[in-house]
Amino acid sequence: MRGALLHTIGADKLDIRDDLTLIPVGPSDVRVRIRATGVCHSDLSAISGVLPQPAPLVPGHEGAGVVVEVGDHVTSVAPGDHVIINWTPACGSCPSCSHGQPHLCMTSVVRGFTEPGFKFDGDKPAFGMAGCGTWAEEIVVPAGGAIKVDADVPFEMAALIGCGITTGVGAALNTAKVRPGTSVAVVGCGGVGLSVIQGARISGATTILAIDPLESKHDLAKKVGATHACTPDQLMDAITTLTGGQGFDYGFEVVGKSQAIMTAWQATRRGGDVVVVGAGAMDDMVPLNAFSLLFDGKNLLSSLYGGSDVRRDFPFFAGLYKAGQLDLESMISSRIQLTDLNDAVTALRSGEVLRQIVLL
Repeated sequence: MRGALLHTIGADKLDIRDDLTLIPVGPSDVRVRIRATGVCHSDLSAISGVLPQPAPLVPGHEGAGVVVEVGDHVTSVAPGDHVIINWTPACGSCPSCSHGQPHLCMTSVVRGFTEPGFKFDGDKPAFGMAGCGTWAEEIVVPAGGAIKVDADVPFEMAALIGCGITTGVGAALNTAKVRPGTSVAVVGCGGVGLSVIQGARISGATTILAIDPLESKHDLAKKVGATHACTPDQLMDAITTLTGGQGFDYGFEVVGKSQAIMTAWQATRRGGDVVVVGAGAMDDMVPLNAFSLLFDGKNLLSSLYGGSDVRRDFPFFAGLYKAGQLDLESMISSRIQLTDLNDAVTALRSGEVLRQIVLL
């Protein structure tokens, strides 16, 4: 089986191999033939070590494919079903699941650090990123890690729903619960940032400002729903022009940097919601002072995986796509092959591309 292997965290190159094998399918597991997988910034963070992962590692967590085999206890999907990979399958019994927050369930993620999903070079173990490893032709995941989707949704679009769309659109719909007629500022116009913009548009926000230092991204941001766009150094003028100097009702940070969080904080009005969406480093500290935290009255919210229950939201977002309300095609910068992954990672580091989709 072909796949991309990272031998050590921080290594410059992936090892594209054809000798990967899978762990056996357990009673509650599903084996999926991956048909499309995204090259997401979180993959880059895992490769570099910003997001801790074990090694050797098969990266990739944003994918879609076809069920090949199911365990004896699995009833949610069957061979032949089209599915989207869910990298945080809910165990159903941990405190997060019991509190109705399945997106915070860490059971499968933690298991991914201790239980290898692959073997290579005979019987050497390798782990799958976030317990998945979608940069391989097949993976084995818990039943909750494979969510059925209508077969008429193209695999490329379904893969996007598996992470970027759910993270961004979910941040607007589930976490912030953006209200119609409000104003929204989005810091960062990568794939997830554009998804936040689409979520704000779907929610009925009337003013949506896209903030990104690369002006080349501004036109696409407007295409998918932003009403205005600026660079960070133009933000104060935009706040004055668009909000009368008050600030936006919602400020989304979609970069994963403390500086971007502070930009979102600056863009948000007193009493507004600041929503952190980007995955940052553990040693990147946010310099908020205690006075502002209290007297500005702003709500600082975390939005992991868009606060989604993917059993509900994956089919919902797929339905929005089929209804023409989600523009997923514009999110794809290129379609590539597995052998192109090293070049794809290099392109991702440049910050110039959105989603590159690997077709398998």
